[in-house]
Amino acid sequence: MNIVQHGNGLPPAFTVLAKPSGPACNLHCHYCFYSEKHRLFPGNTHSVMPDEILEQFIKQKIEAHQANEVSFAWQGGEPTLLGVPYFEKVVELQKKYAQGKIITNSFQTNGILIDEDWCRFFFRNQFLVGISIDGPRHLHDRHRVNKSGHSSFNQVIHAIELLKKYRVEFNTLTVVHRDNSGSALEVYNFLKEVGSGFMQFIPIVERLAPGLRRDGLALIPPGYAEDAKVTEWSVDPLQYGQFLSAIFDEWVRKDVGKIFVQHFDTALEVWLGMPSSICVFGHTCGQATVIEHNGDLYSCDHYVYPENKLGNLADTPLVKLLVSDQQRKFGNDKLDLLPACCHSCEVRFACNGECPKHRFVRVDGEPYMLNYLCAGYRHFFNHIDACMKFMANEFKNGKAPANVMNWVLNQDKNIE
Repeated sequence: MNIVQHGNGLPPAFTVLAKPSGPACNLHCHYCFYSEKHRLFPGNTHSVMPDEILEQFIKQKIEAHQANEVSFAWQGGEPTLLGVPYFEKVVELQKKYAQGKIITNSFQTNGILIDEDWCRFFFRNQFLVGISIDGPRHLHDRHRVNKSGHSSFNQVIHAIELLKKYRVEFNTLTVVHRDNSGSALEVYNFLKEVGSGFMQFIPIVERLAPGLRRDGLALIPPGYAEDAKVTEWSVDPLQYGQFLSAIFDEWVRKDVGKIFVQHFDTALEVWLGMPSSICVFGHTCGQATVIEHNGDLYSCDHYVYPENKLGNLADTPLVKLLVSDQQRKFGNDKLDLLPACCHSCEVRFACNGECPKHRFVRVDGEPYMLNYLCAGYRHFFNHIDACMKFMANEFKNGKAPANVMNWVLNQDKNIE
C-alpha cells in the first residue's frame, strides 16, 4: 500500500490512539493485555495525562494533519475514570487549536461509569462511543468482571440503554476468546437485540512467559525468543475463522445494509481493490501509534513494550517521533518479514499476514514467523469470496451491494 506523504513526512491523516488514563481500569478482565502495563511506569501513581502533555498532544496532532478532518481516539484502561470535566477540557483545547478543521472524537469504554451526565456530554459533542461487550450474560461475565470478581453485565446493558435514550452514536466491540468463539450466532443476535448496528469482533491472542520479563511484564511480544505458551483464553485460530464465517452467513442473508460489521466492510474494500481501513490487513503498518498518559509514544497499542518506545512528547515533537527511522522500520517490517508461504497464498490480498503481533508460529524452511490466526483467516476469506465478488461487481456497476441477499437466497434454493 502506497501512502501519500506530505511536507511533514506523514500521510494526510493518521492515528495516534490516546490513553489519558493509562492502564488504570475499574474492571478486572481476565484476558486484558493492558492491565499489567502499569509496571512500565514505576513511581507514576496517578494515571492521568497532565494538562501540559494533553495540550501539546492536541495542538501538535491538529497541526500535523493535512486533511481537513482530524480524528481523536480515546481509550484506556478506562477513560471514564477521568470524569466528564477532563473531556470537557479536551473539547475546549480542540476548539482552541482547530484552525478551521473538523474535529471528531471516538471513545472506547467498558460502560461501567456511563450515566446521564456522560451521555449528555457525548451527544452535545458528537462523540462516537464504543462499548465493550462480549455477548449475553453467561459469555460476557466469563471474563469481564469487576475487581471483586462479580458480574459487570447489568451495568454495561444499562450504559447501552442510556446511550440509546440520549441518541448517542455507539458501536460494540466484542473480544472473541476461547469461551465465546463457539457461540457466534448467539453473540451476533444478542448484539442486534440490544441495538448495536455497528460491530467489531476482535480476536484475543496472547502468550505468557513462565516468569516476568526484566521489565516486569508477563505477556510477551512476538519476537520473544524464550519459552512461552498461548494463554488459555486465547481464541483457537480456526474457531475464529468459523466464528466470523457463521456471522457472515447470517448477515449476508438478512442484514446487509442494516447491520455493519467491521470485518465485512473491510473485506468489501479489498475486493474492490481499495486499501484496507483496518491496519491489521494493510500491506505495511506503523500508522496507528499510541500515546500513554505520561507522554510516552509507542509504535502501536499492541506494542507497548520498552523496545517499542519512540520517545516522549515532553522531549520530542510528535511529528519527529512519528516519522522516526525506528517507526518507519516498524511499519515496513510487516511486509519485509512476511513469510514466503504468505506471498503465494490465495487470500494474501485480503490478509497481508494480519497483525505482526500474532506472528510467532515457526514454519519449516521459513526464516520468518507465520501468523497464529492464519488458518482462521484463510478459512474466512475463502468462505466469503463468492459473495464478496458479487457485491464488488454490483458496486462497480452502480448497483446496491445489498442485492447479494437475494442472490444468496436464490443460490440456497438451487441447492435445495
